[in-house]
Amino acid sequence: MLKITKTETPAEEKWILQGRLVGLWVRELRRNWKKAHRAGDSRRCVVDLNDVTFIDKKGETLLRTMSKQGAQFIASGIYIKHLVQQRCTG
Repeated sequence: MLKITKTETPAEEKWILQGRLVGLWVRELRRNWKKAHRAGDSRRCVVDLNDVTFIDKKGETLLRTMSKQGAQFIASGIYIKHLVQQRCTG
């Protein structure tokens, strides 16, 4: 299961993910991202992964795409932080 919460301020678009970024949940996040995220928006885009417990290969690919479209990730857990730094950015 994956819970997706999106908040917006004039300066920031924030996505908070909670749970597992796997299988059908990757598709759900991709669909929400395409519908709601505006590439080229001057606001900072933050994706909070602090409450994500696992990311599969398709999830990694989606996070890499999101990173290329301006998303910055917050991750405090060792596993997710390492995964994001090694496989999902730049």
